[in-house]
Amino acid sequence: MQAVFIATRYAPPMSDAISSPLAKLRKGAGFSQREFARLIGVHHSNVGFWERSGTSPRSDLLPEIARVLGVGVEEVLGQPATRRSAAVPGGKLGEVFQEVAKLPRGKQQRIISVVAALVAQEQG
Repeated sequence: MQAVFIATRYAPPMSDAISSPLAKLRKGAGFSQREFARLIGVHHSNVGFWERSGTSPRSDLLPEIARVLGVGVEEVLGQPATRRSAAVPGGKLGEVFQEVAKLPRGKQQRIISVVAALVAQEQG
């Protein structure tokens, strides 16, 4: 019996291979599985299961997932993106923009000037 176990080689799962559209979108948005799960209101093991198995999340979660990632539901399901009129950033950048949008106009202008200066510095 031990010979069977010794002869059988364990092949670890390919950790570098991203198997699902959801995993690509989540990583592209800069979220860990735990962060992403917290934002959409599920346990992180659900996110891991969806990504490993390629199973789609429940339909009632799809709009929230798409909103958090800044994409359409079609992209979450692995379909080509439809053309949208206004590009809204997703991921952590989208979260920050949403928080800035809640601030008074004067504070928004100060943040915009700081961000513009940083972008100009990075480009130049």
